[in-house]
Amino acid sequence: MKKWYDAIKEAQSVDEIEEIRIAVFGKKGVLVAEFAKLKSASDDEKAKIAQELNIHKNALMDELTSRKITLQTLELQAAMRSESIDVSMFSKTSQSGALHPVMQTMDRIVEYFSAMNFAVKTGTMVEDDFNNFEALNLPKHHPARDMQDTFYFKDEMLLRTHTSPVQIRTMMSTKPPIRMIAPGAVFRRDYDITHTPMFHQVEGLLVDKEGRVSFANLKYILEDFLKYMFGDVRVRFRPSFFPFTEPSAEVDISCVFCDGDGCRVCSKTGWLEVLGCGIVDPNVFEAVGYENVSGYAFGLGVERFAMLIHQIGDLRSLFEGDIKLLEQFQ
Repeated sequence: MKKWYDAIKEAQSVDEIEEIRIAVFGKKGVLVAEFAKLKSASDDEKAKIAQELNIHKNALMDELTSRKITLQTLELQAAMRSESIDVSMFSKTSQSGALHPVMQTMDRIVEYFSAMNFAVKTGTMVEDDFNNFEALNLPKHHPARDMQDTFYFKDEMLLRTHTSPVQIRTMMSTKPPIRMIAPGAVFRRDYDITHTPMFHQVEGLLVDKEGRVSFANLKYILEDFLKYMFGDVRVRFRPSFFPFTEPSAEVDISCVFCDGDGCRVCSKTGWLEVLGCGIVDPNVFEAVGYENVSGYAFGLGVERFAMLIHQIGDLRSLFEGDIKLLEQFQ
């Protein structure tokens, strides 16, 4: 039996240990053969030989188990050393990171309005009904609420459907004049090629003494802003309706894909709708306790701008984390 003890000690791999185990303990192994010899031994010899064989059986099994654990540990350590990564080494295959196209677009928008002396304001994403709807001239059961499928919590708390509550909170805590934008994430229960449950908006507000703010002021800054974002495009204002502004307008730019000639993207009209705007409704000023003031407001979807600037066809692509799409913006 001594040679098997030596074989176990000299084994250099788990596979060798397994071969020794089969050779010793298998159906055709050494121990089975030795125990078979007991048939021809005398009664006195049987007890002595059986005792010795059982001692060797237990001892060999202990040696095999101990050596197997040792070899498994050594193999694991060797694998860990061979697969380790030196994070300090320079990699020729590494790629430089870049901002997500939505964040690139957001930064560019904020950059423009900051240069025009607009303060950047942020607010909470969980809002109450008053700031999100009531103060914006959207009382309960107002039909315009149906345009905004809302995520509600308890006690009239909700995920904000636009960044307009930031304007309300700013007006309630600040005296005019106010010149601000409110960028951030908003939430609505939509999901299709042009809508996602979470998206980003930038809304703007300017408030001053009555008579100092006109639609002409609004028109000038939006035309300048859109040319800053899209280049030499034509801009048009169409009458529209928003509960919190009166008069209100939708703002279009000449199609950046066909230069206004008409294509599939602009539905052959030559125009692309990009934002909404208007003069702040007096009911909004009344809700926040303002008197003898006038102002304008506007709002835009950042994803809409990013899709037009980078020619992305499906809004959902911006949120799927597809590395092939994101690599285009490095």
